Amino acid sequence: MPELPEVETVVRDLRACGLVGLQIMSAHVFWPRSVAAPAPARLSAAIRGNQILGLSRRGKFIRIELSGKADLLIHLRMTGRLYVAPAEHAATGKTYDRVVFTLSDGRGLSFSDPRKFGRIWLMDNPDALLDRLGPEPLSLPRATFVRRLAARSRTLKPLLMDQTFIAGIGNIYADEALWAAQLHPQRKSDSLSTEEAARVHRTIKMVLRRGIRNLGTSLGAGHTNFRLPRGEPGRNREHLCAYGQTGRPCERCHTPIVRILVGQRATHFCPVCQPQ
Repeated sequence: MPELPEVETVVRDLRACGLVGLQIMSAHVFWPRSVAAPAPARLSAAIRGNQILGLSRRGKFIRIELSGKADLLIHLRMTGRLYVAPAEHAATGKTYDRVVFTLSDGRGLSFSDPRKFGRIWLMDNPDALLDRLGPEPLSLPRATFVRRLAARSRTLKPLLMDQTFIAGIGNIYADEALWAAQLHPQRKSDSLSTEEAARVHRTIKMVLRRGIRNLGTSLGAGHTNFRLPRGEPGRNREHLCAYGQTGRPCERCHTPIVRILVGQRATHFCPVCQPQ
């Protein structure tokens, strides 16, 4: 969790906070393992004085384009969060802050991560990492998606979550897309008809765009739950039809949603609307 809609929402909110054009004055690393590369001391030295030129998303990665030779890549993974805080915050960090970047306007850009799975890279060539990802789902042509799906013989849900096949989809939006497409999560990808594959393509775009409109999915109010940089929770939870709805009636046929494990991931679907 955070998936494409949440990461896209974070990027847009950081832009709205006015980060583009500011300089990074220093980096305080409170948990060294949060920095995947380079060594934390080298990151702190190399990033000092760089201006933020742009903010973008690729799959589940946040890319901060800098004026120097390298760019920042941030992957939030399960519980990572970026937020903007007052200047005094940068000196000490809050309980779950792992890295804090102080900015030229006196504020701090904080990377908070209760479970410590998130990672930060400062890379001369970020594309070396990003080019391993599959295509972006919101811009992927239908015919290309249908061909890619038919060319593989894999269980459908894990394939949709494979970041080398298509970038940005995780557990929540895979369940939602397959519920909307009325397809069982354990179907083999090469067993789908052209019409069924086109339906998956359409529902993926639909649920991702809905997630973005609703500012992402926050599943609760605890420290590990998704929040925007300015503190607002996402509003997409009330629009979920399958994920996390175990025992609740399906919105189409009123059959209780069931939960199984697929590829070691909790998976939610309607046994009537999504027959195997």
